[in-house]
Amino acid sequence: MVIHEVDALLRELIEDEISNGEQIEVSLEAPDKDWAARRTQPTVNAYLYDVRRDVGRNESGTIITRDENGQINGRRPMPVWFRLAYLVTAWTQRPEDEHRLLSALLNCFVRKDSLPLPEEGALAELGAPLPLGVAMPPPQDRSLSDVWSAMGGDLKPSIDVVVIAPMLPDRVDGVGPPVTVEPIYRVGDIEDDEREEVGGRPIPPGWESARVRRPPPRNGSDVTS
Repeated sequence: MVIHEVDALLRELIEDEISNGEQIEVSLEAPDKDWAARRTQPTVNAYLYDVRRDVGRNESGTIITRDENGQINGRRPMPVWFRLAYLVTAWTQRPEDEHRLLSALLNCFVRKDSLPLPEEGALAELGAPLPLGVAMPPPQDRSLSDVWSAMGGDLKPSIDVVVIAPMLPDRVDGVGPPVTVEPIYRVGDIEDDEREEVGGRPIPPGWESARVRRPPPRNGSDVTS
């Protein structure tokens, strides 16, 4: 439930930035030759081409979940963070118009440290910021020219936009029922079938006796308690 929410946030940000009376489409499709041939109006394309874990942000541990009464009813893993890399390009009839669109988008992305959180959905429930990286050097094992070659398209000016987003694994580990009875302490030997009053209350049935054998004293006699 993370990728499509980030798609919607990025699309909304781009539309808000370029919605100055112009009819410009925002597309998330792969900008290959077939897609380019179908284009009939100025378009900004934001193509998700890479998804990787951001291992530096991942944390160990669990999150406690509670029921409507405030009782602990489970534990779930910590959020897992991912880096979603988008290839943002502008498509018009003239290179000058494409560069103007890219300049407006670049100015928008540079002003933002993170994407705005949505009002509802999984990202809204987590409430964690969505850091935004713009035009950062790609990893050594990933080249943007290789992306264009894989799509069979011609190389175009582009902006590499990375959104870091968390995902909460859909797994909850159950816990035992809450303890509602105070513990009972008994010192001394207790037979398995013996029921004695301890502190004014009977020992619950099924409790086994426990004997702790201590090291014998120096005179050699056994002492148990």
